[in-house]
Amino acid sequence: MSFWSGVAIALAGTGAGIINTIVGSGTLITFPTLLFFGVNPLVANVSNNIGLVAGGATGAWGYRHELTGQAETLRRLMPMSFVGSVVGASLLLILPAAAFRAIVPVLIFIALVLVVAGPSIQARVHPADHEGPVPGWHLPAMAVGVFVAGVYGGYFGAAQGVLIMGVLSALSLEPLQRLNGYKNVLSLIVNFVAATVFVLFARDHIDWLIVVLIAVGSFVGGIIGAHVGRRIPPNVLRALILLIGIVAIVKLVWFP
Repeated sequence: MSFWSGVAIALAGTGAGIINTIVGSGTLITFPTLLFFGVNPLVANVSNNIGLVAGGATGAWGYRHELTGQAETLRRLMPMSFVGSVVGASLLLILPAAAFRAIVPVLIFIALVLVVAGPSIQARVHPADHEGPVPGWHLPAMAVGVFVAGVYGGYFGAAQGVLIMGVLSALSLEPLQRLNGYKNVLSLIVNFVAATVFVLFARDHIDWLIVVLIAVGSFVGGIIGAHVGRRIPPNVLRALILLIGIVAIVKLVWFP
């Protein structure tokens, strides 16, 4: 690997850290970059996943103020991300690389619909003049959605943040920035667990130089992303999620 290709990969890691913290889908920057420099797709996927854990940590930490008092909700959702990511990472090591290609764009499309329609769905199931907690089925449905996003995130990871935000936007009455904080924590769990599985069972597919370059870049990107993302108005954040999601679908369908 040349010096300049290393710099390009580290910068891609920074961009991925920023985007993952604000929206998700940072893998759509790093993964194609690695492929451009001739890295084997499986090695790129595994090494990229491990490297992005660093950015997930700084991004989640940057949203700690939005998560104050939310420990109970996170305790209910985090195990679903944990189990889902174990399943997804295991599938990556077992199934053919193209196995999820058909379903992933559909999942992202559904997530985008949920993000856009989230306020309307919330208003229908929980009108403003209706006092009291959200309907009892919301949390189980949210847990199932987080599990599905965890499976996908453990398998590939690109746009898992969009999936999580789609589920949370439709089923939670919390402010969008708080939901983004949830997303960062849950995505971090998925990436960390998947990375652990890869280190234990897929060492032959890890390029540690790539891991370090992406980790350094994404670490910085997570800090920048949290600083910027926490200041974005909800409607702008929804529009950004929609844009990134559409880019993800186009990339996965027409430029696999």
